[in-house]
Amino acid sequence: MKGKKIKFVFIIILIIIICILSSILTKENETVETSSEAVSTKKIEWGIKRNDTHEQPDVGSENRKILEENNGICLGNKESKVIYLTFDEGYEAGYTPKILEVLKENDVKAAFFITAHYLNTEEDLVKQMIEEGHIVGNHTVNHKSMPSLTEEEIKKEVMDLHTAIYEKFGYEMKYIRPPKGEFSEKSIKYTNTLGYKTVMWSFAYEDWNEKKQPDEEKAKKKILDNLHNGEIMLLHGNSKTNTNILDSIIKEAKEIGYQFKSLDEFEK
Repeated sequence: MKGKKIKFVFIIILIIIICILSSILTKENETVETSSEAVSTKKIEWGIKRNDTHEQPDVGSENRKILEENNGICLGNKESKVIYLTFDEGYEAGYTPKILEVLKENDVKAAFFITAHYLNTEEDLVKQMIEEGHIVGNHTVNHKSMPSLTEEEIKKEVMDLHTAIYEKFGYEMKYIRPPKGEFSEKSIKYTNTLGYKTVMWSFAYEDWNEKKQPDEEKAKKKILDNLHNGEIMLLHGNSKTNTNILDSIIKEAKEIGYQFKSLDEFEK
């Protein structure tokens, strides 16, 4: 009789343990599902409010929060007079050789975010960028808006270019600039898993339209008036105006105390 009671108590304890474990596993699954649902797919269109006071601009507090919580960058240390120069290169318009020449003469390292089209048509220029110590960043294969893509499509857009660069030059890309300045919390989390840091910007202006190039003096004034600590400057490599004023921009920025540093030297 005593043995039966012990056996009964043991069974009851076993049932209780099983119920507790089942409850824990159920809660864990619910947490994962809830966490997954909490990752927003809402498209973020990056934008800035420029100022001419040399203060760091407003890039949108919520957008910046999402970016930086996911290892992305848009602004450096507000106490450091440092500029990080970056170029977007979807295709070559004949100006990059001059840009590279100016950078070399001024001992400035920049980051060039390129597409697959750029690699396929300008392999020698990409090779030169790497050999001269510049960063080559990923601007995806086809320049598609990432929030509109599935994870599989994002992986193909990013990793096909990554693999092509590595196979040609043995160079491992690690920075990405989302095409059109568009990302979502979900897309940035996913590109993180591919080993990429997202790089947005704290200065840009309308310089990409080759048929509507800005006046050189006005463009120069706009760029210089908006210099600020920790600036990530975005210029487009297909701009004749940018090419013509780049040397004086760099020299004048240095004259008033700014340093140009590589993204590899980024300071928060």
